[in-house]
This record gives sequence, C-alpha cells and structure tokens, in this order.
Amino acid sequence: MYTEDSYLARNRLLNSYQLSKLHTFEAAARHSSFAMAADELSLSPSAVSHRINGLEEELGIKLFQRFHRKIELTPEGQRVYWALKSSLEYLNQEILEIKNQELSGNLTVYSRPSIAQCWLVPKLADFGRQYPSISLNILTGNENVNFRGYGIDLAIYFDDKTPEKLACQHLMDESMVPVCSPEYAEQHQLQGNIHNLKHCTLLHDRQAWSYDSDTDEWSSWARHFNVTLEADRHSMGFDRSDLAIIAAINHAGVAMGRKKLVNKRLANNELVMPFPEMEVMCEQRYYIATLPERRDPKIDAFIGWLRAVV
Repeated sequence: MYTEDSYLARNRLLNSYQLSKLHTFEAAARHSSFAMAADELSLSPSAVSHRINGLEEELGIKLFQRFHRKIELTPEGQRVYWALKSSLEYLNQEILEIKNQELSGNLTVYSRPSIAQCWLVPKLADFGRQYPSISLNILTGNENVNFRGYGIDLAIYFDDKTPEKLACQHLMDESMVPVCSPEYAEQHQLQGNIHNLKHCTLLHDRQAWSYDSDTDEWSSWARHFNVTLEADRHSMGFDRSDLAIIAAINHAGVAMGRKKLVNKRLANNELVMPFPEMEVMCEQRYYIATLPERRDPKIDAFIGWLRAVV
C-alpha cells in the first residue's frame, strides 16, 4: 500500500520522465530497433539513442541490451514496456469511451435494396465494433422517402440527380458490365464473343435508378459500345438489381451487373464477365442524403465510417 509520502514521491518521479522519452522508448521497444523507431518518430537514430540513455539515467534502470546490429529489452525493460503498453491501451479505451458518450442511441438509415444487401449490410459488423452504443435501423425501398415522416436520419441513393430539399454528398462511383454464371457463359460460348449475346436471356433491374428504368441499364450499355439489342428479345425484369444477379448465378441469363455489387460474386467465381473489356462507367452514382438542418454526431460518425469502407 502506498503511503502519502511514497505516492507524492512516485508522482514527482513520474513527472520527471518526459513524455517524449517514454514515447521514444515505446516505439524502440515495439520495433526492437532504434533505427525503425527513429523512422516512425521522424528523428535521427542518434536522437533516439540519446533519449533512451536519458530515460535510463532518470529511472536508474538499464532498459536495453545493445549489440552490434540489434537491441534487446532487458528483463527490467520488458516490465517497463508492458506496464507502459497497458497504460496506453487503458488510456486509449477511456478516451474512446468518453468520445462515444455522444455516440449512442438510434440511427435510422434508408437505402436502395440492392446496395443494402450486396454492399452495406455485409460491412455493418465493423461499424458495430467501432460504435457499440449506436443502434442501427436499416430500412430499404426504391422510392425517395420522406425523411421526417419515416424518422430517417440518412439515406444512400443511386441516381444521376439529387433531391432538391436534401443535403447530398458523393459516396462512390459505379460501373456496369454484363455478368453470368460460368456454366451459362460456356453453354452459350460467350467468352469474348459478343455476337452470341443475341441468343441469351437478358436480366435487368427495372427500377435501377427510378420506377421506370425498365431496360435502361442494357440500353445505355449497348449505346456506349454500339451493340444492337433486338426489341423483342427474351428478357426478365426485376425491381432490384440483386434479384437479377441471383437469377444470373442460377443460370437464368446475362445480367447487367454493377461492379460494386458483384465484385464478391466475381471473386468467388459465382459470376464471370464474358466481355470484361466492355465495362462502362454509370452516369449515376451512389450518394449520401441527409436533412440540411440535421446536426448529429451519430450521422457524422456513420458518414465517416462509410467513407472509410468505400
């Protein structure tokens, strides 16, 4: 147990240890290298060595064994390092909890269904780990919803125009490319053979960026590459892009895939791009919308997180 005198003596001793020396010691111990610590701290190796020497003198403890081309913590140095490391971790946690006191409660996010299922929701575990006190409510739909009527804090839209009465900011661009299952591509000999597309069923999102998008995805892609699509060709329409993709995975035809939404499927070889060179940037993009007057740390935190995971 500390007496008052020993407590004051300890504090006087701690106050004599310059934070810069402790910071330098932590970096050198973590890297087991004065040179690497110097690089991290933008110091010269000699400056790092000087600080460590000064700290050892003040502590009256030898922290490192010096060898020709390396350093090693002494047993005493190991104890000091782990005590310092634990203290820093505790301090960081306390600071995080203080900051997160404002970041608690409900946050309601509205999103287009396809971007929610294929891109947003798979990433939400990370948001939960970073902001455990925020309770997320995810709503989806194809319409531009009334924020106040539905209690929406933030929306993620995909369009080439933004609502006039909302504050909007760009999230990420998108591109389109035809995709299908490997089996479908092989069956119709599609790889590198655009002419065989005429024998395929085309799958599309009828509400890609509005209620009346219909075949606009395929039409805009075809215009860009000067490809003729017969008006009476067989097709399947859906009200969500992810449903068209699921149909493509199950060999129903060729879907117009949005790269941000199908990258994982491509990586898993559930889908292939029979014409990989025929990818076109969308005029539409994903953007974040909020009420102009809304100021909420939770909204700012979610927007910052979105930008970090793009």
